[in-house]
Amino acid sequence: MKLNELKPKAGSVTGKMRVGRGIGSGKGKTAGKGHKGQKARSGVAINGFEGGQMPLYRRLPKRGFNNIFGKKYVTLSLSRLQEAIDKKMIDPKKPVDETALVEAKVVRRKKDGIRLLGNGAIKTGVTLKISGGATKSAIAAVEKAGGKVEIVEAEKPKAKAETVKKEAASAADEKKAAAKKPAAKKPAAKAKPKAAAKKSPAKK
Repeated sequence: MKLNELKPKAGSVTGKMRVGRGIGSGKGKTAGKGHKGQKARSGVAINGFEGGQMPLYRRLPKRGFNNIFGKKYVTLSLSRLQEAIDKKMIDPKKPVDETALVEAKVVRRKKDGIRLLGNGAIKTGVTLKISGGATKSAIAAVEKAGGKVEIVEAEKPKAKAETVKKEAASAADEKKAAAKKPAAKKPAAKAKPKAAAKKSPAKK
């Protein structure tokens, strides 16, 4: 066998189709794009479009709703809490609140509060202060281990309107204080001497 005789296996490599090279080629006149129209152009995305009639996803009825007042809690399992205690990420001798759990990276963030779940087991007694609540099994397991779960009220974020009002009130107080200060007396201006009237020369 010689190098110039090497070639790929028959049928494994096919040549590129040449389009737009005459009607006799089979892909000549419109190059496989059909005729004129939206689909013959590039950059067309018509998924779900049904030619102008009401599409299927709008004909079907809606079910359920999205509660805009619903709160999103971060879940914390008993096994994760015990793991954090074993790794000395938190001190079980002190009350553990949501801020301490976030700072110790036991949970990533607290969102609207942290909710304790009864998944896993806990052996160390710890006092938890959380706002998201806890399941009955989780509370029972913590109390059995000698701990306690306290449900506290979630911290409310400061409203922007209140902050703006406080800033406006402080600015008004500063203006009032500045107005009450006695104004510095300006030095009296010196009277300018009157210029002597010019006498007209006497006529001879």
